[in-house]
Amino acid sequence: MDTKKLIDELKKEIEGAKLTARAEEVGKILLVKDGVIRISGLYNTGALEMLTVRTHDGEVAAMALNLDADEVGAIVLGDWEKISEGDEVVGTGKILSVPVGDAFLGRVVNPLGEPLDGKGPIRAEKYNALERIAPGVVTRKSVDTPLATGIKAIDGMIPIGRGQRELIIGDRQTGKTAIATDAILSQKDTGVRSIYVAIGQKLSRVVKIVTDLEKRGAMKNAIVVVASASDPAAYSYIAPYAGCAMGEYFMDKGQDALIVYDDLTRHAWAYRQVSLLLERAPGREAYPGDVFYLHSRLLERAAKLSPEYGGGSLTALPIIETQAGDISAYIPTNVISITDGQIYLEPELFYQGTRPALNVGLSVSRVGSAAQTKAMKKVAGRLRLDLAQYRELAVFAQFAQDLDEATKKQLERGKRLTELLKQGQYAPVPTEEEVAVLYAGVSGYLDEIPVEKMQKWESGFLEYIKRQNAKILSTIRETKNLDEETENALKATIEEYNKLNV
Repeated sequence: MDTKKLIDELKKEIEGAKLTARAEEVGKILLVKDGVIRISGLYNTGALEMLTVRTHDGEVAAMALNLDADEVGAIVLGDWEKISEGDEVVGTGKILSVPVGDAFLGRVVNPLGEPLDGKGPIRAEKYNALERIAPGVVTRKSVDTPLATGIKAIDGMIPIGRGQRELIIGDRQTGKTAIATDAILSQKDTGVRSIYVAIGQKLSRVVKIVTDLEKRGAMKNAIVVVASASDPAAYSYIAPYAGCAMGEYFMDKGQDALIVYDDLTRHAWAYRQVSLLLERAPGREAYPGDVFYLHSRLLERAAKLSPEYGGGSLTALPIIETQAGDISAYIPTNVISITDGQIYLEPELFYQGTRPALNVGLSVSRVGSAAQTKAMKKVAGRLRLDLAQYRELAVFAQFAQDLDEATKKQLERGKRLTELLKQGQYAPVPTEEEVAVLYAGVSGYLDEIPVEKMQKWESGFLEYIKRQNAKILSTIRETKNLDEETENALKATIEEYNKLNV
């Protein structure tokens, strides 16, 4: 090829070339320590913006948290030990988002949506922002649909509705996670999607929960988001927001979702750690001043949307760990004031063998019977009152010598109801069976049965009713009501069973 022809071709290529210039604001790292970086030169960065740190060993993601006049404080979402002072940082102009979609069901992921279960990559349908403004009053509907947990004591006395935020609170090792996992287990055939967020937990504990859910067929309908104890504090800080964004995907589609935050005490610890490293002013118990807002903006995102906005719901079960039963500490009182009620688990009851170790006096649902079916309302109306009176009388009876007949009767029924509400883990009960069993208890049909035989009576009676008169259970399940005809049939079945077996 001659020189003239070569020059002509080069000219054509140069004329046809499209050059684009892009302005890029580049910052420099001033300080790196414990997963936190300080950057100078980023003057147009926004709060919660994704940043990219260019290291000698590739790129590392970070998120801007502190926006000071002359520098930006950020948390590193990756291996911070790869970062050195003087490395370049650029803003992406995007708020931190996580991948969401139906493909995440049945998977275990980290707070950035990356799989941890070795089952290959996950195809995301879209990305949801980590932080989102909670639905307003106009878009919400009052909570009126039950979310059955399968736990007799909770469904009967502290009902949870779809779109509610019900706190599970108690000391460590009192069965908080057991209640949450049973609630997830109860949703496996209801169409309710479940998200379990493990914050600062041991990986061995998370593996056990995932294995138990898989074994019982609930994992196919659930997502597990893990920020383990060995992960950086930044992961524990963003984990609940990531789980919430995944739950909102289902709510926006008009579906129902349940999210468990296990637990928000560790979340507050992680936020305190990050804030102190960023040199934010410490307040009460060394927490930063916005620790209330940390949880309120998360829990307010749980809602029941009105039909014109899709009718979906996101129900939140936050867990808080107390120290020596102190529910008046800073973080517990904060979260109690944000939620729509609390389930308080008492260590003394747990050690006595009453499980779930529910304290009826301190536990409350602010939605109340609005989140119960008509059948459960009819049965459980007297249950809470009977148990509360029993607890008071039991304390009084310790000191009294001779008690009148009415008091003795009340004490005996209370003992049997307490025994009836005991329930093992991973054994959720369908609502219609709960109604049948509780009806027998509050109507006095168990007053003559020895306390130690209550569990045996319950299992035997449920087998009997399924065999002899399954129509009662199917009617309660379908109509969600206990009409006069069904009630009479239930009474007759209980009496028949007692004649044959008592």
